[in-house]
Amino acid sequence: AAIDFNEPDRPVHAARYHRELVVGAEARAVELGFKIEKFSVGHAGVSVQRLDAILQARGIHGVILLPAWDEPDLSNLDWTRFAGIYTDYIIERPALHSVCPDHYRSLLAALQRLAALGHRRPGLFLQKHADERLQYRWGAAFRAFQESHAAIKPVPPLVVDAFAKEEFVRWFRRHKPDVVVGHNTAAIDWMESCGAELPATHGFVCLNVLMKTRPCAGLDLQPRTLGARATELLIGQLQRNETGIPEWPSTTTIPARWVDGPTLRTSGELASGEFRAPRPGLV
Repeated sequence: AAIDFNEPDRPVHAARYHRELVVGAEARAVELGFKIEKFSVGHAGVSVQRLDAILQARGIHGVILLPAWDEPDLSNLDWTRFAGIYTDYIIERPALHSVCPDHYRSLLAALQRLAALGHRRPGLFLQKHADERLQYRWGAAFRAFQESHAAIKPVPPLVVDAFAKEEFVRWFRRHKPDVVVGHNTAAIDWMESCGAELPATHGFVCLNVLMKTRPCAGLDLQPRTLGARATELLIGQLQRNETGIPEWPSTTTIPARWVDGPTLRTSGELASGEFRAPRPGLV
């Protein structure tokens, strides 16, 4: 079973990420002689108690949980009958094995790439809840990179409750990042409204390319690969007859794949010296 949480406040882009997870899980399941059925729980979906009865009636013993925007709770399932894998960073009710992107390593690698391209003032632009639910992996990687590289000029991260142009513009004008890393590609327009020319004078990197609303460089968090790996680990549990809540839940991480895009200069362009300096008066 692939179980999704019906959450009204979840960002729209999450549906694309979940579809890719399921595609990867389904493809790998077929290769290994299994089939996946999809279910939705909570709100417009079935209740956890009803889901428990359905899974038992259909003889389903393996459960893949798709990422929840809020803290998920499937503690009312009779886990003595099920093996489970969560496809996000952390789940506590109950604490299960999980498979997720390596957010920390992936951002460090992206920042190293940006430094190699000549960017010395990277800025991080995040929604607060997006970092909190990962136990601050994005913010921690960004701060660690700044503190560990003397050539990188410190720019305080902009972490907001909700994305808004006015707050971003104030931060951008005050701290003058030469490349912005974040989830919301509306920031590209906001940067250009301040006089930035991408990729000539500034850059932008999307932390999840499935969230972009226009072409840009970014990170592919590889949801199909994550779905396939989750399926492999779950089938392994079933074949070993390992049901129930694990005593020591483990986390399997997979690094993101870099995706080039028109919002970032390339190494060839950097070497050729074709970049223009910022326009006079840019703030």
